[in-house]
Amino acid sequence: MKQNPYSFFEKWDCDEPIPMDDIYKRLSELEIKVKNLEKENIGLTNALYEIENSLDARIDNLANKSLNKFDLGDK
Repeated sequence: MKQNPYSFFEKWDCDEPIPMDDIYKRLSELEIKVKNLEKENIGLTNALYEIENSLDARIDNLANKSLNKFDLGDK
């Protein structure tokens, strides 16, 4: 008696197994998407650092201007 090689798929109500070529193709597509997302993440992180630095500089500039308005005198 020969055993059905696809009994696992029948057990879990799957029609048929997915060919390995399709799995490898999908895997390579996902790897490309991951690389693109990593590049995008680096770009977004760099942009956030630029914004942070710009805001820090503006805050420092405003703080210096407001401190210059007050003359504490020489003590």
